[in-house]
Amino acid sequence: MLSASAPLLRKAVLWLITLVALTPWVRAQLSTQDHLADPGFWPTQPGASRNDYTGPEACRECHAEKFATQAKTAMRRTAFNADQSEPLHAHPKLTFDVGPYHYLIETNAQHSLYTVSNGKETLSSPLLWAFGTPRVGQSYLFKRPDGHFYEARVTYFETMKALGFTPSRDLPHPGSLEQAMDRQVPATEVKQCFSCHTTAAVIGDQFDEEHLIPGVTCEACHGPGAKHVADMKALMNGNLNAARDDIYNSAHLGPNDQVDFCGACHGTWWDVKFSGTTGASTTRSAPYRLVESKCWGKIGDKRLVCTACHDPHVPLQTDDASYDHACLRCHNTTLGAALTAEHPGKACPVAKKDCSSCHMPKVYVKEMHADFTDHRIRIVHTGEPFPE
Repeated sequence: MLSASAPLLRKAVLWLITLVALTPWVRAQLSTQDHLADPGFWPTQPGASRNDYTGPEACRECHAEKFATQAKTAMRRTAFNADQSEPLHAHPKLTFDVGPYHYLIETNAQHSLYTVSNGKETLSSPLLWAFGTPRVGQSYLFKRPDGHFYEARVTYFETMKALGFTPSRDLPHPGSLEQAMDRQVPATEVKQCFSCHTTAAVIGDQFDEEHLIPGVTCEACHGPGAKHVADMKALMNGNLNAARDDIYNSAHLGPNDQVDFCGACHGTWWDVKFSGTTGASTTRSAPYRLVESKCWGKIGDKRLVCTACHDPHVPLQTDDASYDHACLRCHNTTLGAALTAEHPGKACPVAKKDCSSCHMPKVYVKEMHADFTDHRIRIVHTGEPFPE
């Protein structure tokens, strides 16, 4: 006869069996916090010393071509002072109304002034930082006299060419004018935001707003470069004993870690799971969706890592044909051709080009007012629900 604890024991055994069965897959990805806890460089890792950084101009001396093209990327321009914002200057008077609240951003040669009014009272503050490029949206931070950062309740969205609620910050019925205007950003979140949108923003445990480098530059992904620059100069001056491998290159990582590397800012599988994000909103995290693809498998595939399609040193390609080469690394082009380790994928019976237009559909993300490419590669069936 089973005791009262038998059902609980049965559940525990079933959970253990499931965990053992999934262990190779579960261990394949890590959260960004897990990676940061390991020794060695990882994106968003605080710097040990400001002197360890050299700035992108020093990289230009030896990598002029990469420097020139990377400077045009969205990553390079993903954070800057608000007075340099292209959409704000293109639209010098932006408004947004919700109930009794009237939002206004007025831009002139001196600044962009953010104002919120409820018809009786008015609050204003000049915007300080802009995050994001005009391709999708741009959000804003400012400071109050208390010295804290505040996130504007409104964001500029390119598809609307207008303001809307900042993603996940919609507040149709705020309790006060201050609440309608903004959200105070905790110090830990300030560090996280600037660590992804700028370079060398955190030194030790301190946020260094004065000396950070706006945008994602070389050292954001390759680690502090002062020692590398010094060694290369010594080598060029004839010192053959100078070190040569003191700059980080994520290309040496295995497939899962390579995707997690980009996921440090774009969302690893575990980052998304821990955040509680579900549904179409998860398409904003390409690394998460990519490893959900059947062709990714349990251990990953170097032919499918983020950089197999996206060179971070050049602007993003938006035409489908630009990605066919990646698909054809695995897929045959002849129907009925024998599958091999080199080409384990069957040939598509529909087309031989523009693969991503069918197998990586655009998904509308409500809070962004825009379509995002779903990186969960699959055969899409008309009318099917969004695959979690």
